[in-house]
Amino acid sequence: MATVLIIDDDRALREGLAEALGDLGHTPRLAASGREGLAALDEDIDVVLLDLRMPGGMDGIEVLRRIRANAGGPLVVVLTAFASATNTIEAMRLGAFDHLSKPISRAELQALLERLPQRLPAPVAPQDDGEDGLIGSSEPMRSVQKAIGLAADSDVIVLIRGETGTGKELAARALHNHGKRKDGPFVAVNCAAIPEDLLESELFGHVRGSFTGATADRSGAFRDAAGGTLFLDEIGDMPLPMQAKILRALQERVVTPVGGKPVRTNARVIAATHRDLARLAAAGDFREDLYYRLDVVQIPLPPLRDRVADIVPLARHFLARAGASNGRHKQLSEAAIEKLQRHPWPGNVRELRNAIERACIMTRGDVIEAEDIDTAANSAAAAGPAPDDADLPAAVAQLEKQMIERALATCAGNRTEAARRLNINRQLLYTKMQRYGLAEASEKLTDRVGKDDA
Repeated sequence: MATVLIIDDDRALREGLAEALGDLGHTPRLAASGREGLAALDEDIDVVLLDLRMPGGMDGIEVLRRIRANAGGPLVVVLTAFASATNTIEAMRLGAFDHLSKPISRAELQALLERLPQRLPAPVAPQDDGEDGLIGSSEPMRSVQKAIGLAADSDVIVLIRGETGTGKELAARALHNHGKRKDGPFVAVNCAAIPEDLLESELFGHVRGSFTGATADRSGAFRDAAGGTLFLDEIGDMPLPMQAKILRALQERVVTPVGGKPVRTNARVIAATHRDLARLAAAGDFREDLYYRLDVVQIPLPPLRDRVADIVPLARHFLARAGASNGRHKQLSEAAIEKLQRHPWPGNVRELRNAIERACIMTRGDVIEAEDIDTAANSAAAAGPAPDDADLPAAVAQLEKQMIERALATCAGNRTEAARRLNINRQLLYTKMQRYGLAEASEKLTDRVGKDDA
């Protein structure tokens, strides 16, 4: 059994957690502020449940920094009702065991305590918060944010996987901005956008006179990123001959400029792709040895259809940004929000951003209605075959959501009848409705039908 220190300014929450811990056989201790919590720390404390936002000039991040400044300190689990990408990443980077959203149930508390190890390894150096742009508090995005926080300070290669438009470069920048290399350069190279005959010079540089048009020396991206981060976007589209040279650069940390001599490099490499590199490697379309060299830490980015809870916060963010640029501040109507949540977003966050910016420009009033949001550009792709680069799960999810929408519409929101038509049980239907953001729309449809019948 563990001795757990609860640091939270909310008295009801402190006492509720203490009661639950006591019932589970653990020993709770209570502190109402960060300073009081630090004063209560001793060698008997095994775990700290730490609130993020507290008054008194010392928030949870600062308390976490101080606790983790001492090797062998207790495990820290951050609890917050205001989860954001920045505080999640920073908490994990500073050594929190986990970062959880309030409220936390007794079952969740028990599960948490059962998976806690004894102690965490040595502490990390503190670092200021940074703006990362990874908006979203859904569980899939919080998993991404936690992974970024854990990997940010390492020098190992990170492979970011995700469909087009999911924000792979944002994730790479977050790894850079939250890590120890944040004061160094961040150099991004799109491997699919540069012609094959120029890619080697772009990455490794060249010396003057090494080929026609080489009128001056060029350092190349690997050397430009010295002390910082080199982001190799869409590495799955890199030509096979170049892959061999990239492999050598990653293994030996040496690059050879075109026409020059080998030069050492210390850039940290982050790679990204929308392709399945394992499948490409098995088919001989990607070097297997390079794939295994890249696949040290992998961070998969969820498609927008799997993080429906983030659609409205993202839309409002893009709307505020568009309004700030043109001085026209607008709002989304309830019908517009429903439309955003129903759309499958095959173009992911990029498509959502474009739709919101387009609506902001084309809508004359202050409120954007459902008819002002144009998703027609993607409707054909959504209704027809999946694009060539879509994977099977994405295509299945797209079709599944459309079938559920049609069944609910046909049954006027009656879930039991819709489940019967789809030949699945009602609980499975409801789980899928929540996944695709259809639960709230179904309830409103049922309410409207009930009023019409009355």
